[in-house]
Amino acid sequence: MSSSYIPAPRFVSLHHLCRCTVPVLYVVLLFGAVTGQVHALTKPSDERRVSASRLGDSDSLDKEALTPGPADAEIPGIFVGLVTGESGDVQEDLQALRSRWHPGMVPMALESLRFSRHGGVSAGLVELLEDKTGQRFGRDLDSWYVWLWKREEQAHPHYADFKSMLYRNLDPLFAGYFSNERKSTIRLDEVRWGGVRQDGIPPLRSPLMIDASDADYLDDDNVVFGIEINGDARAYPKRILAWHEMFTDTIGGIDYAGVYCTLCGAVILYETVHKGVHHELGTSGFLYRSNKVMYDKATQSLWNTTWGQPVSGPLVGKGIQLERSYVVTTTWGEWRRRHPDTTVLSLDTGHRRDYREGAAYEDYFATDRLMFTVAHRDDRLRNKAEILALQFPDKTDKRLAISADFLSENPVYHHELGGQGLVVLTDGSGANRVYDPGNVTLVEYDGQESVTDDQGRVWRLSEDALQLAGQPPLVRLPAHRAFWFGWVAVWNDTELVM
Repeated sequence: MSSSYIPAPRFVSLHHLCRCTVPVLYVVLLFGAVTGQVHALTKPSDERRVSASRLGDSDSLDKEALTPGPADAEIPGIFVGLVTGESGDVQEDLQALRSRWHPGMVPMALESLRFSRHGGVSAGLVELLEDKTGQRFGRDLDSWYVWLWKREEQAHPHYADFKSMLYRNLDPLFAGYFSNERKSTIRLDEVRWGGVRQDGIPPLRSPLMIDASDADYLDDDNVVFGIEINGDARAYPKRILAWHEMFTDTIGGIDYAGVYCTLCGAVILYETVHKGVHHELGTSGFLYRSNKVMYDKATQSLWNTTWGQPVSGPLVGKGIQLERSYVVTTTWGEWRRRHPDTTVLSLDTGHRRDYREGAAYEDYFATDRLMFTVAHRDDRLRNKAEILALQFPDKTDKRLAISADFLSENPVYHHELGGQGLVVLTDGSGANRVYDPGNVTLVEYDGQESVTDDQGRVWRLSEDALQLAGQPPLVRLPAHRAFWFGWVAVWNDTELVM
C-alpha cells in the first residue's frame, strides 16, 4: 500500500478497523483511515468482532491501569488516556509528554495516533513526533515506521506495559501478551495489531475430513496444501484455509499445527509436541514484519511463525524450537492423482464463509501492494513473487530462497545450504519437493514418480523419500512456499537463487 499521505477522516469506528475472521480485510480499512486510501471491500459479521466504541468509551478503560506511579511509569497511562478520552486536559497531557520525552516514546505516539479519533489529539501527536524527531511524515504511519525500524532500538522502560494497557481495550486477552516482566527476543515496536481479536480468525481444530470421492466442491486446478505423514495423506485447500489461517490436526499419529500466513503467502507445518509438552497454538491477532504471530494457550507467549519459536513471554529462553515438517503446494487434480486415498477438508467447518476458489484475499493477491509496511524490501523480485523457502536451524543459521519461476525451468536443482545438500524436484503443477541427496546426483525427473541419477538408476519418488532397492532412502527435507517480501523481511541476509 502506498505510503503517500492523504488527510485522514477524523474518526473511523473500530468495527471498521477489524478484519475479524475475514482475511480479505486484514486492516485495509484501518490503513485507509490513516492514509485516506479506503478500499471497497466487504466482509460478513462475526461473533469475535471488536466493539465499535471500545477504545473511544472512557468507561471501558481499566482505571487501575492509569494509577500514577514513578514518572516513567505514568507515560503509558497518559498516551492511552489521550486515545480513550480519559485525558482530563489534552494540552496539559501533550505538554507532559513533551517535557518528559524519551526516544522510546515514538512507537507509543504512533500506536496512539493510529487509534486516535480526536482531531486535537491527533494533531498534537503529529506535532510532538515531528518536533522531537525532526521528521516530517505527518499522519503517514508507513513512513514513520520505516524510519523508526531503520534506527537502533531505544525502547522506553514501560513500552511493553503501554502495549498491554492499550490493546486490552480491544481484547482483554491482549493484556497478557505484553508486560515489562516478560522477556522478548524481538523489537516489540515491530509487533503490530492485525485487526482481529485472539483467534478472531478461527483456527480449524481437528477439522472434518472427507474422502476424495466426496469432495465434489473442488476442481482439479484448485490449489491445495498436500501432506502425507506415515501413509496418512491429507489435502487442505487454500480456498478454505485462507479464511482460517491455521489448523491443528493429528496426521499419521503426530500432532501438528499448519500455519497459513496469508499476507506472506506461507504455509508451514509444525509438530506441536516439544520434549513431551504439547503447545496448543492459535492466532494472536498480531503481526511481526507482516508475518503472522501465534500464541500458546497455556502461557500466552507470542511465537514467531517463521522461526517456530516463542519470542515473547514465559517460554522465551526455554530452548523451544518446534520441529518443521514438509508440505507441498500443488493442485487438487495432481494431489488426488498421486494419492487416490487422500482425505480432504470438508466444507462443513462449523463456520459460514465464502469458500469459493479465490474468494478470500482476492484483491490482495491480485496486486503487488502490501497491507502492512516492512522495514526491509529487496527489489530483486516482486514483493509477492513466490519463492521456495529453506532453513535448517539444527544444522546452520543460513537461509535460502529459490525463485519458483527458476525452479519451474529447472525441474531438478541441486544446491547446498550451510553444509546441508539438497535437491529440489518440481513437477508440472509447479509443486516443489526437497530431498537430501547425500552423495547421489540426480539428473532427470519425469514429473511423476521416477527420478534418474547420473548412473542411470531410477529412483521412486514418494512424499517422505526417494527410494531405490538396495540403497538408503533419500529423505524429504522441510520447505515451504512464500512471498518474497515476507521471507526477506524476516531474513534480511537470505541467499537468493533466481
